[in-house]
Amino acid sequence: MPKTILFVCTGNSCRSVMAKGLMERWLQEKGQPWSSEIHVKSAGIAAMDGMSASRETQELLRQVGVEMSGHMARKLTDPTIKEADLIFVMESVHLEEIVRRVPSAKPKTHLLKAFGMKDHATLLVQHIPDPIGKPMEVYEVCFMMIQEAIERVGNWLTENVRT
Repeated sequence: MPKTILFVCTGNSCRSVMAKGLMERWLQEKGQPWSSEIHVKSAGIAAMDGMSASRETQELLRQVGVEMSGHMARKLTDPTIKEADLIFVMESVHLEEIVRRVPSAKPKTHLLKAFGMKDHATLLVQHIPDPIGKPMEVYEVCFMMIQEAIERVGNWLTENVRT
C-alpha cells in the first residue's frame, strides 16, 4: 500500500498544490479505511522554498472547499523522491528530472494527466500546462484536468490498495 503520494511540478505554487489539495479532499471524502494512512506531499523541481500558492490556485481550491492559504513551496529533494511510494508529475520534463536524480524512482513516477487512462497514447498532450502568470481561465482548465486525474488516481487506489 502506498504510504506517501508526491505531486511534482515546477514551482510548487500552482499545479502540484492543486493536486495535493484535491487528493487530500478525495481521501477524506471518498476514501477507504486505509485513506488516513496515506500522506500527500507536493514539491517543485525549481521551487523557491517558502513561497505561497498562487492567488488563483488558492481561490479555485477554496471554491471546492479546500483551504491551502498556509501552503509553503518546497524544492524537490532526492530524499523526498526516495521516500515517496507514488509520484505524479505534470510534465515529462519533471519525470526526466526525477529519473535523472534517482533512477530507481522510474517505476513509481507517472504523468498525472495520463495515469489510469485505458489508452493514454491517444492523448494529444499528456502534460498539464503551467498556468503561472496566465489568466484565470488557464488556471480553470488546468484545475479541471487535475480534478479529472485525481478521480482516476483515487479509483486506482480503491481498486489496487489492499489493507
